[in-house]
Amino acid sequence: MAQSAVQPTTTPAAVPAKLPISAIAPWAVFFGILMMVLLYFVGAEQGATSLVSGESVHEWVHDARHLLGFPCH
Repeated sequence: MAQSAVQPTTTPAAVPAKLPISAIAPWAVFFGILMMVLLYFVGAEQGATSLVSGESVHEWVHDARHLLGFPCH
């Protein structure tokens, strides 16, 4: 019988990379503002608070309004 001369190798445990808050903060602010703008257009862009005249924005987000529970008719 032949014996193996290869020694078992051990791999070091994976360590997650540290990400500083200063690298995350600008992206968090950007996506937060983007979400607020999208929420406005889906939830409030019609009637007295409308920034865009006409029904075009309302028609584009009509199904999303119903899906999220906003009344529109």
